[in-house]
Amino acid sequence: MRRIGVFVCHCGTNIAATVDVKTVAKTLGKEPAVVYATDYPYMCSEAGQNIIKDAIKEYQLEGVVVCSCSPRMHEATFRKMVAAAGLNPYMLEIANIREQCSWIHKDMQQATIKAIVLGRAAIAKVLLNAPLTAGESPVIKRALVIGGGIAGIQTALDIADAGYPVDIVEKEPTIGGKMTQIDKTFPTLDCSSCILTPKMVECSQNENITIYSYSEIEAVTGFVGNFSVKIRRKARYVDEDKCTGCGLCTEKCPVKNIPDAYNLGLSNRHAAYIPFAQAIPNVALLDSEHCIKLIKGKCGLCSKVCSAGAIDYEQTEKTIEQQYGAIVVATGYNPINIDGYDEFAYSQSKDVLTSLEFERILKADGPTEGHLQRLSDGKQPKALVFVQCVGSRESGSTHGCGKEYCSKICCMYTAKHAMLCREKYPDTDVYVFYIDVRTPGKNYDEFYRRAVEQYGVHYIKGMVGKVAPQADGTLDVQASDLIANEQLHIKADMVVLAAAIEADKTARPLATMLTASMDTNDFFTEAHAKLRPVESPTAGVFLSGACQGPKDIPDTVAQAGAAASKVIGLLAKDKLSCNPCTAHSDELKCNGCSSCANVCPYGAITYEDKDFSRRRDGSLIRRVACVNGAVCQGCGACTVACPSGAMDLKGFATSQIMAEVDAICK
Repeated sequence: MRRIGVFVCHCGTNIAATVDVKTVAKTLGKEPAVVYATDYPYMCSEAGQNIIKDAIKEYQLEGVVVCSCSPRMHEATFRKMVAAAGLNPYMLEIANIREQCSWIHKDMQQATIKAIVLGRAAIAKVLLNAPLTAGESPVIKRALVIGGGIAGIQTALDIADAGYPVDIVEKEPTIGGKMTQIDKTFPTLDCSSCILTPKMVECSQNENITIYSYSEIEAVTGFVGNFSVKIRRKARYVDEDKCTGCGLCTEKCPVKNIPDAYNLGLSNRHAAYIPFAQAIPNVALLDSEHCIKLIKGKCGLCSKVCSAGAIDYEQTEKTIEQQYGAIVVATGYNPINIDGYDEFAYSQSKDVLTSLEFERILKADGPTEGHLQRLSDGKQPKALVFVQCVGSRESGSTHGCGKEYCSKICCMYTAKHAMLCREKYPDTDVYVFYIDVRTPGKNYDEFYRRAVEQYGVHYIKGMVGKVAPQADGTLDVQASDLIANEQLHIKADMVVLAAAIEADKTARPLATMLTASMDTNDFFTEAHAKLRPVESPTAGVFLSGACQGPKDIPDTVAQAGAAASKVIGLLAKDKLSCNPCTAHSDELKCNGCSSCANVCPYGAITYEDKDFSRRRDGSLIRRVACVNGAVCQGCGACTVACPSGAMDLKGFATSQIMAEVDAICK
């Protein structure tokens, strides 16, 4: 029988406050095969690791059980430590007595009993563990960035500057994202385009960056260091290599009444169009849903005026396949649909806008060329009301589209809007209704106080109950002032709603393709909130920007740089250690049914015809499963799907799992 050592961690008071760790160590020390058991306040510390190393040598331990926090936190740490002491790293088991025990129990006796049970299960498993050796796989030195907003752009630039090729895949016809639609940025009130446009141009001119605009991810296979990605390039009906971006086709196109997505439908565009003046790539495209030539086979005016001969009505979608060593997700966010908020009259009045629509009015290339005016009659408003938290921080919302979380950026951009209005139009009264003002950033609180103290914006703690359009074109805003304890009626010319933001709709299907984790709000989940904030739990997949949660531009750029540094560290390696906990098939049990191959997300399982001859004069050929250990990532899906029990997982064999169950039940 193996010689096992058990080491119980106090984790300060995280474990010791609820679990009697000394009793746990003493009890587990009496288990068969356990030759040494002890406890220590911080087993992951240098002193704690030295205790384990010394015990391995002194007691000639053949297996180690550490009762501590989640293996997601320190399993790699302890594996390196036992390897340094001369023990195979896969002869280590961790019993999670923090997250699965101390943190969910209040009664010490109950928690202590459970900790002992978890320790026994780990001992039972390590007794059946076999030494495993990690293989190696090459790293493809190319990165993929999914999303071409400021997060994707900054990530790509940082990776490219390190000398590695990067591909940006952007579903829109141009890179830039939401930042292209913004006028000024807080807290410095810098011009958004002045910051973003040079970066967009730098992306297009960087020899290490390839931009696949108007494209989407169709499929992802493979594993860290060796991903295979299919990219679907939608038809522009314009040859990107020939188009000069002169804009003649957009001027001559007779179809003019299509809502312009860049201006959020506040103005119209042609069927042949360039999204905006600074678009990258600066290439036109034809709207296949409205182009007369593409629908009816008539017109063709854009082709006649195009001197470069770039118009191609026969162009079709193309699918390209590329290999990558690392993938960065930067899919961004969208404002929620607020059509359900009828109390604010958003669908009843043109003068009730969302904050992003208000940004388009303030920006020089917007529908009003930067002039603050009502969309209903073109007049300058004399009173504006901003409503905070529309769809944010709603618990059990009856609207069906509200979010329980804080969208983080709304308080600051509302303060920015209020300041810009008062600065350009000092005779305009500005009111802001809020629940709380949240300004958690460098110089953010000072920025908010400037709006109140320097610009005279009226901040009122309370909520707007109803917005009612009046016969004279104004809006009656009915609200409460919680501090003054009174009901208010404000005659407003415009109402601006700070709509909550949510993850982009492409995030959920993309996460499925990447086998990445998501939270209940469809934001990507990081591997660890503190220790690995830009890494996905899926190895080789990294997170950048608002795809991971609501954040402003400074936080987005910071996270983009962090994600890029992780990618660079990965691509700098020539080879990666493979996970040795891979599946394997018992050929005598396998019946070749293909159930395992059908559920394998990595395509690691193939089939071979093997000769199981038992007589000299005959043969028995049978189809059996074969696992590619370099591709298998040890997810275990095949072991569950196999009807004959032929598939098993190294390090997590059925016999080991059942031994743990038996130890828990005894």
